[in-house]
Amino acid sequence: MQFEARLEWQRNGQDFLAQRYSRAHEWIFDGGLRVPASSSPLSVPLPMSVADNIDPEEALVAATSSCHMLFFLSIAARRGHVVESYTDSAVGLMERNAEGRVAFTNITLRPQIVFGGSAWPSEEEIAAIHHEAHEKCYIANSLKAEITIEPAIEPDGSDELPEQTLG
Repeated sequence: MQFEARLEWQRNGQDFLAQRYSRAHEWIFDGGLRVPASSSPLSVPLPMSVADNIDPEEALVAATSSCHMLFFLSIAARRGHVVESYTDSAVGLMERNAEGRVAFTNITLRPQIVFGGSAWPSEEEIAAIHHEAHEKCYIANSLKAEITIEPAIEPDGSDELPEQTLG
């Protein structure tokens, strides 16, 4: 399998050698989707970064979360569990690693999942589904960073039993 993305950036006359140029650029994907991207303002100060654009660090955290979710959904469906919604508030931690390089050392996924139907999984089965999803996730398998999964277990707020919210 091969995946491609195109990136476009232009100097637009800015003072490149003095490092006074915009880091704003675009990611172009198959199908024509164009995503405004930039360096993070945490890495390159404003106005050389564009805070509203996605940055590579956010994209890596989002890709990790998305990959895990897609496998989780597939495994849950295969096991007969209906997932009504899945929300994740993922956080990536960058710091110096053992080699002294700045790197992602941990990405924490905090999924909140609402199950429907009558075949609700137990907390143990949810943990097993998360474990299997993590083992199969291409992105997680490609990273040195530790991936932590902290599912949130919350009631759905109703007195009826049509849905169940678990991590």
